[in-house]
Amino acid sequence: MSKPLLSFVIPCYRSEHTIGAVVRELEDTLAQRPEYAHEIILVNDGSPDDTAGAIRELCKAYPALVFVDLSRNFGQHSALMAGFHQVKGDIVICLDDDGQTPADECFRLIDKVTEGFDIVFADYGTRKQNGFRNLGSRFNAACNHFFFGQPKQLHVNSYFACRRFVVDSALQYPNPFPYVTGLLFQSVSRYCNVPVNHRARMEGESGYSLKKLVSLWSNGVTAFSIKPLRFASYLGWIVAGGGFLFALITVIRKLLNPEMQAGWASTVALILFMGGLIIGLIGIVGEYIGRIYLSINRYPQYVVRSVTGGVQESQLTSKEATMDEDHSCHLGA
Repeated sequence: MSKPLLSFVIPCYRSEHTIGAVVRELEDTLAQRPEYAHEIILVNDGSPDDTAGAIRELCKAYPALVFVDLSRNFGQHSALMAGFHQVKGDIVICLDDDGQTPADECFRLIDKVTEGFDIVFADYGTRKQNGFRNLGSRFNAACNHFFFGQPKQLHVNSYFACRRFVVDSALQYPNPFPYVTGLLFQSVSRYCNVPVNHRARMEGESGYSLKKLVSLWSNGVTAFSIKPLRFASYLGWIVAGGGFLFALITVIRKLLNPEMQAGWASTVALILFMGGLIIGLIGIVGEYIGRIYLSINRYPQYVVRSVTGGVQESQLTSKEATMDEDHSCHLGA
């Protein structure tokens, strides 16, 4: 009887000096549970350092490694999708390349999945990151609750384990700029958290700048929710109603007091406010139209330079975000 297969997916960016320690810790942990077979899929997300070289050296030492080399930096979520296309396991586990997600505690998540849950997220009591990132995490959680219906008591982060069907469902998404959190919640009803320690980064700083965090938030909101469009519609009607009442009050005051002077300052202020509001609302609509445009033009979700290691090796030149007519999305198929 064959062993259950675990698939680990690790997006790698600027991790030349850290990914080795993560892989070694993971291999040591897995050696303690011989009832499972495993594969570790490392996705180099166009890292500017020698992360690719470090991964190639690891592949020589660990036969269970699969190296997916992307042609440039596409972002963490696109890198996850590239890794998802390679998984063969019954349970898929995602973790970071910087050591903050403790690889030696992976079976806390895996064992919970085997109890019957579809997806299990790590729950960090105290995060070892700066206040800016903590604030961003809380804001992102609030947005996930509002836009995707994420339960308030569920803490979502990049360290999670899920059943294979959850990943297969996410892979049906053909468009660019994937938001993995939204994709995962489309197909699950059984989820929970397990307590896990959060470590400080082994070295360096987070690759998420304010610009990247805003871009990630925008991707998730525009890809999986039409609430911003509804908000724009409601706000437009509210402002239009307020403008009508203001005009009506102005006319009545003028009729009651013909000597009243027109307020040029208030008029200019109102024009500027209305103009800015209209431009902002058009921008929201433009975000959606831009996503549609890029999807129609088959903008790539990611592009793979090569896939090596694992059961088979394959050299690929590109992988677009849209599925073929036969619905085959797996690289090297």
